[in-house]
Amino acid sequence: MLAWHFLSEDKRLGYDDGRLVEVGQTLECEGKPVLCSNGMHGSAMLIDALYYANGPIVCRVEIDGDVIEDTDKLCGRRRTVLWMLNATRILHEFACTCAEDALALVERPDERSVAAIAAKRRWLNGEITDEELDSARAAAWDAARAAWDAALAARAAARAAAWDAARAARDAARSARAAARSASRAASLAAAGAAVGDAARAKQNERLTAMVMQAHEKEGV
Repeated sequence: MLAWHFLSEDKRLGYDDGRLVEVGQTLECEGKPVLCSNGMHGSAMLIDALYYANGPIVCRVEIDGDVIEDTDKLCGRRRTVLWMLNATRILHEFACTCAEDALALVERPDERSVAAIAAKRRWLNGEITDEELDSARAAAWDAARAAWDAALAARAAARAAAWDAARAARDAARSARAAARSASRAASLAAAGAAVGDAARAKQNERLTAMVMQAHEKEGV
């Protein structure tokens, strides 16, 4: 069955496996597939695969052979990579959009939170330095902390999502893995703020999938 899977930047399997993954290649596990323990894993929904991401290389895969399915993941004996794409920038942009969704729930969002998202977008375009992004991130964090201290849970979640969006970009300068997981956290915070988890998650998955597919079609990979 078709699924999604993320790889680290070196395109090698984790968990002490180390095999290099290539498009068109089929990798097989030894022994019987067991969720979270043994097998070639993936997720039917891209947003779920992002939660388990070890890096920014997104792969469209086909998994077969004694397939076991769970709510957010699946595994089987074999996994074939149909195509792959470096989604680093996409994950940054996705984090920004999720944070904006969260801030849209606040009647008067703190300007520092709005500025943090704008700063991240400017950073992505090479218009500001890491240090300038750090300053915007710190200001957004102050806004989030103030909201938490005031016990304004929904607003705090929104502001924290904005701060997380800024952090994702800065962390990603050091680690692609941090970029993927920070984007995932931003998405989760946006869903929590919306108080309609399943619907928000479905919307995020649809958006992220569209972004990845558009990039894949543009690159023709």
